[in-house]
Amino acid sequence: MRGWDDLYPLPVPPSWVPGAAVGILSLHFIQKLLFPYFWADLRYLLKVFTYGLRMEMYRLQGRVVTVLDKFVKLAEKQPHKPFLIYEGTVHSYRDVDRRSNRIAQVFLQHEALKKGDTVALLMGNEPDFIHVWFGLAKLGCVVAFLNFNVRFRSLLHCVSSCEPKILVVGAGRVCSSFLHPKPLIVWIMAKDSRFPSVHTLLDKIEAASEDPVPVNRCSANNLKSAVLYIFTSGTTGLPKAAVISHLQILKGAAGLWAFGATSEDIIYITLPLYHSAASLLGIGGCIELGATCVLKKKFSASQFWSDCRRYNVTVIQYIGELCRYLCNQPVVGGIK
Repeated sequence: MRGWDDLYPLPVPPSWVPGAAVGILSLHFIQKLLFPYFWADLRYLLKVFTYGLRMEMYRLQGRVVTVLDKFVKLAEKQPHKPFLIYEGTVHSYRDVDRRSNRIAQVFLQHEALKKGDTVALLMGNEPDFIHVWFGLAKLGCVVAFLNFNVRFRSLLHCVSSCEPKILVVGAGRVCSSFLHPKPLIVWIMAKDSRFPSVHTLLDKIEAASEDPVPVNRCSANNLKSAVLYIFTSGTTGLPKAAVISHLQILKGAAGLWAFGATSEDIIYITLPLYHSAASLLGIGGCIELGATCVLKKKFSASQFWSDCRRYNVTVIQYIGELCRYLCNQPVVGGIK
């Protein structure tokens, strides 16, 4: 009697299959040994490629979607979600959108700003930096971020190089020695001013409407058009302005997303907002994710870890020596 195996013999694999299997296993072990992050890097590159392809599709379809457009949509989609947390105060997406609308309305009523005009911003890390930035962007203005640490000749050089129609400064930062060869309108983030020629902004914000400005003011026709000026530090000479386009902001804003951050993350920003790392990668990154940002007025190594615990921070930003300062902090209660 013939057995089952005689009637249906098992197929014999080709002679090359065992060798191929050994080769694949060898490659796997070599990859794990010499290139342990190969697949993680490949996933990252694929995400970057996908994002770039999406931008190219927008361009081919004639669609121009900016980071500001994404923020406005988020303010409609998740109005009550915290966008900024500053010194314990929570500012939701709707709060930031409405206050930036108020600022846009103030300048729309009190200044003859045209789409494409440059406005310089000299402010420290505070929510109103972002409110003014977004409000001016909603008017289609180019915003120049000025480093508040530079003084005298360097500061005048920055202002002269971008030729703003208006200078907006934080409270306490206006000085009588700030002169400019051309007429420059100065607004201060305060309710009163001891300088007769300086306009106050806070009092007018309170009386302004929260209605959005006309869409044609902020709509972008080209992703490559200039939208920001961000200055170098000036360590090798006078500061130089980097011209930042909508496309560059979009690329910077995608950084946190590309590295795996999500909308559930809480990002801690201690770097100055006039720096591209804080403004483009940090604030822009939060918008790309729809996440929450904890904004610090100034970096403090002694308060860093306690802030992270207090606000349940999951993502931090760093540049240069920041990590060394943190590692040198004394251990308190078994935790740095």
